[in-house]
Amino acid sequence: MKLADRVSQINEPQTIAMAKKARALQAVGHDVINLSLGEPDFQTPDHIKAAAKAAIDNNFTFYTPVAGIPDLKQAISNKFKTENELPYAPEQILVSTGAKHAIMNAFMAIVNPGDEVIIPTPYWVSYSEMVKLLGGVPVFVKGSIENQFKITATQLEQAITAKTKAFIFSSPCNPTGSVYHDNELEELAQVFLNHPEVFIISDEIYEYIYFEHKPKSIGSIANLIERTITINGMSKGFAMTGWRIGYMGAPIDVAIACEKIQSQYTSATSGISQKAALAALTQDKAPSFEMATAFKNRRRIMQSGLEKIPGIVCNNPEGAFYFFPDISAYFGKKHGDQTIQNATELCNYLLEQYHVSLVPGDSFGDENCIRISYASSDEKLKLACERLQLAFSQLK
Repeated sequence: MKLADRVSQINEPQTIAMAKKARALQAVGHDVINLSLGEPDFQTPDHIKAAAKAAIDNNFTFYTPVAGIPDLKQAISNKFKTENELPYAPEQILVSTGAKHAIMNAFMAIVNPGDEVIIPTPYWVSYSEMVKLLGGVPVFVKGSIENQFKITATQLEQAITAKTKAFIFSSPCNPTGSVYHDNELEELAQVFLNHPEVFIISDEIYEYIYFEHKPKSIGSIANLIERTITINGMSKGFAMTGWRIGYMGAPIDVAIACEKIQSQYTSATSGISQKAALAALTQDKAPSFEMATAFKNRRRIMQSGLEKIPGIVCNNPEGAFYFFPDISAYFGKKHGDQTIQNATELCNYLLEQYHVSLVPGDSFGDENCIRISYASSDEKLKLACERLQLAFSQLK
């Protein structure tokens, strides 16, 4: 019995692999501080939970339209127009089971075998694996830590070929927390205007978690909306990871194609979750902004702790809840008989010896870095910093 070839062509995300290791240590009694998962530690706001409970009490428990219930699609359309200057009509909206599902729908609708998809690095771990699953070719463009891991218009131009079908990026970015400023998006847009055959997929799942510069939607730039697929969802900004609600706004032919695809392999997402999402988008958003304020304070705590570790080079995240420091100065250093050769070995050392769970950067496209999620309490972050400072000081 032989599995399909595609199974061997992709990898399990290291975010999940490290979380498994952390849970295994916790199961045998170790006090592990898990900073490996990208999940807000806040509770879903009460008014959102109340909407879901009301939906259950009102027997809203049957299949819904594949693309989403009409009032939610209208609310998403309104949100795009008022908050992002994106004129997606309700028929251009597709509601899916998480933003990851929405991204996969988009790739399935536009990527043929052999098509190239440009991915700035560092990048969210699943982008490249999704492209490979469809027989596409990921084309990586490296962002430097000196430029806050953001790529330039010149780099983008150099990466585009006759085979380029799409470009995907996130702002704020997972894993770096970087935010593309308006002028930087305008420069990228000028390149795209010279290449009208290239789709743009803008992953905006961390939209509400920013600290200085409010993220701009690239699709709002003149003449780009007709080929921009904007991805968003409820997981990060509303602390609704387990509700599994994502959505896209897309050119009408892409939206129709994605609905057709979704109808064949998942159909509609949970109606209860859709009612919760409707409340999130149309009612009080104060909890989202309070959460962003808390993350800004946690960024300060983590940054202060990392600055005390010699040799670590830190970026300056302006959104999301991650640091992505370069720790390559510690490659070749030893702890007893153990030599740290790479980021994976360093993360294993930090987890096994000091019980702090982080993620190696190679799965995000930079083998010299590690990802640190500061989606944890102030107390745990302070303790994690103390453990990390001790751990690094033992490497000689």
